[in-house]
Amino acid sequence: MRSVLETDGYKLSMAEAGWPLRRETFYFGFRQGGPAVMPLDVAAHVRTLLPAATEADYDYLAAHGYPMGAGFRGAIGKTELIRVDAIPAGAIFYPGEPAFSVTGPSALVSWLEPLVLQLHFRIQLASVAQFEPEKLPSLLGAATCEPERTLIREVLDRAKVAVPSPGIDDGYRARVRETAAALVAAVGDGSRIFEVGMRSASCPEQHLLALEGCKQGGVTKTSNVFGAQKLGMTPVGTMGHEHVQRYGSDALAFRAMRDRRPERSSYLLDTYDTLGQGLPAAYDLMLEEPKHGDSIRFDSGDKAAQLRVADAKARTLGLEPIYVIEDGLNLERTRALEEVRRELHLAPERLFYGFGGELVSCPSEHKLTRDRVGAIWKLCETANTPTMKFANSPGKQSLPGRPVVWRRVSGSGPIGIVAQNGETPPAGYVRLTGATQDLGGLDRNASVEHSAETKALEASLTAKHFPPYRGPGHLHSA
Repeated sequence: MRSVLETDGYKLSMAEAGWPLRRETFYFGFRQGGPAVMPLDVAAHVRTLLPAATEADYDYLAAHGYPMGAGFRGAIGKTELIRVDAIPAGAIFYPGEPAFSVTGPSALVSWLEPLVLQLHFRIQLASVAQFEPEKLPSLLGAATCEPERTLIREVLDRAKVAVPSPGIDDGYRARVRETAAALVAAVGDGSRIFEVGMRSASCPEQHLLALEGCKQGGVTKTSNVFGAQKLGMTPVGTMGHEHVQRYGSDALAFRAMRDRRPERSSYLLDTYDTLGQGLPAAYDLMLEEPKHGDSIRFDSGDKAAQLRVADAKARTLGLEPIYVIEDGLNLERTRALEEVRRELHLAPERLFYGFGGELVSCPSEHKLTRDRVGAIWKLCETANTPTMKFANSPGKQSLPGRPVVWRRVSGSGPIGIVAQNGETPPAGYVRLTGATQDLGGLDRNASVEHSAETKALEASLTAKHFPPYRGPGHLHSA
């Protein structure tokens, strides 16, 4: 079993500010990238990722701002309650489809995210091997470490594809160091940068190697709690989209985080609407305790424009929030945002940056990155209540409920339909989720649609979080 520390720090803070023993469902899928093949038995693989904890682990967490309560400890111990609903090994899935979901105690299924998302690499590798083996040499390159090379060999052997065994990229860590050092130079202070790329790695060992390079380049903070412990770095992280989805309201979610944890909070704004709902809710709460030192986090959309709007509003309210920017950052965008900071006359200590793929996957030789396919792990049901992330960027809306895949086996229509557990497939379709073998063939021009029940859930949640305009002076609640 894995160490309970092998996750992102914000998983721990959200567990303490939520309901760690609540029954929830998360799903895995790709947003883009074309057809993909599932190269393994998902249920068996998930079992290998489940965590175990020692008192020494909990002592370390408490010493670094994550004192875990009885609910979290109980949830982590309930691995027998995990349920996996997946397409079978060897089956093809398409962007927008839930390849699998995991149901169980909230803290436990949430904890899995960074390790589960590392599946993106072996799925992409298996897919290229099956559909476009001639592209392997140009997409793969050398392995970053021995465990990654072993993984590559296993996937290609299973796919019966003969390619030269990859070498080990001895320059990977040095390139991570160079990237980290350039980012530190761009912002002038390594304490203003933190690393969040655990889910972008191919395996845990690659991420530890990247963290070594980050530390050598002047980055001292990481979301990987295990990596922080091993390398003497600082573990960081407060809030993700699931926390807001769990409460169904920015205001309630932000208050829960502040009221249930003594540490400073970082309020993530874009679960529903960054400037229309997230920002007002965060500032309303900050006005109650202006000196608490909380921050707001931008994660999608035009971050420079959002920063300008947020700072203008803060000044009218007499607030001086800390700003945190993540998602898709690189050196060029960081320099541009630093120009905005200077334009707004913000002190350096009021703007921080989180880097993921830029520090972990970009310095590697292979091009099978998480961003290439948009791999996601999203909360879709909490306490039998469907939930969705909306965000402000096209294509980032998540699926609600208990989504399953129907596959077309005869007739015409979309190759796949995202349905809800319990719905009956129409003529020409069978349920792929939970099947024992692949159903249907490859369709390179595939389209995926949603069932009537899935559409109804999406419409209901959209209406709930984005009610229609009712005239001037009428206040709406998220």
